[in-house]
Amino acid sequence: MKSLCLFLLAFLAIHATASISQTITPHFKSWLDSNGYSSFNFDRTDIAGGSFGGKTDDKDKVTKEPVIFFHGNSDHAVGSEGDDFNGFTDTITYFLSQGYKESELYITTWGPANKNLASQQTHSYQYVNYLRNFTDAVLKYTKAKKINVIAHSMGVTLARKVIRGGSMTDNGATYQLGESFAPKVDTFLGIAGANLGLVNCKFSFALPTCGKANGFYPGTAEGPVGLSTYLNDLLQNKEKEGDYVFTMLSTADDLILYGDKVYGKYTSQIDYENDSKIYNNLGHMALKRQTAQEQYQIITNRALSPNPFLAESISV
Repeated sequence: MKSLCLFLLAFLAIHATASISQTITPHFKSWLDSNGYSSFNFDRTDIAGGSFGGKTDDKDKVTKEPVIFFHGNSDHAVGSEGDDFNGFTDTITYFLSQGYKESELYITTWGPANKNLASQQTHSYQYVNYLRNFTDAVLKYTKAKKINVIAHSMGVTLARKVIRGGSMTDNGATYQLGESFAPKVDTFLGIAGANLGLVNCKFSFALPTCGKANGFYPGTAEGPVGLSTYLNDLLQNKEKEGDYVFTMLSTADDLILYGDKVYGKYTSQIDYENDSKIYNNLGHMALKRQTAQEQYQIITNRALSPNPFLAESISV
């Protein structure tokens, strides 16, 4: 009976998505405008569900390590129940049910949030710089010594560069991003990221998202040989994105395909990670939406264990 009650509570928490805010709080917006971030438009009021997070007022004290979320290509910050492209709505709702406050959970939308434009999105300086400034703003606003990061899909590979900083190239120009945020990250969780590229991009590299510079081009052989410039930079830099690094993947990922493997290696894993979780029948978006309880466990306990609500999960 106790297990059934826990299941029902978790189920209701994950699916009661209608009540969460669809934008950042007025307090956070006011702070951003007063501290030099107004030009970034982090509230993204141009789209529904463009952002989330912030204090209610000056008395709202941040007591937990804040979590910053990075959504994937064509997704947006938060959305509606039942929609795969609802950002991190399910995870945020679950975290709130477990005692987190809105002032401890943050996300903004990068990109146009338009599925028809998915093939045109790259790891551009525009997006990396935008998300670096958002991360910087959250750190200063909350005055947190450490944050946690949860990223999905293209958000994983963007977040890794956002955290590491340093230099990057885009359209022939070199940009300096600044110092690494890694010492300020406690736990980094990457869900269904294509860290070694995408197999299908080998045949579609003319599309910007699959490009050989800042796209998901997987190279021509294991090694990797010819991996995109952006991904190769992530691969060669061995600095961990946080004190603890975890990944989650599915061998049934319907976007990454090929059992999540590129030249025989899981593209969603990171070679220095602390642990990884493999599922065998969750799709690309389901892996984000149906694992909120486990994401919470990783962030709060820095541990992976079988999810009692997902019988298909297996540990490695």
